[in-house]
Amino acid sequence: MTINLNLYTTSHCHLCEQAESLLAALANDFDLQWSTIEIADDASLLNLYEIKIPVLKRLDNNHEICWPFTLNEIMQFIK
Repeated sequence: MTINLNLYTTSHCHLCEQAESLLAALANDFDLQWSTIEIADDASLLNLYEIKIPVLKRLDNNHEICWPFTLNEIMQFIK
């Protein structure tokens, strides 16, 4: 079963780039798909996530984890 995620980010965010690299590493072993969502394009997202990004959100249950997170924490999050 595919695990669909949103990755809330903003441009020029090195932590967001690290988070996406972790997802890419896991995509070899897990059926992951994610969309990168730019929070600066939406005032409500900017207000919600501005100091939390990067944030991963599961679309099947709406659970979220905020940075900092590790590879192991993402694996637990998607199981």
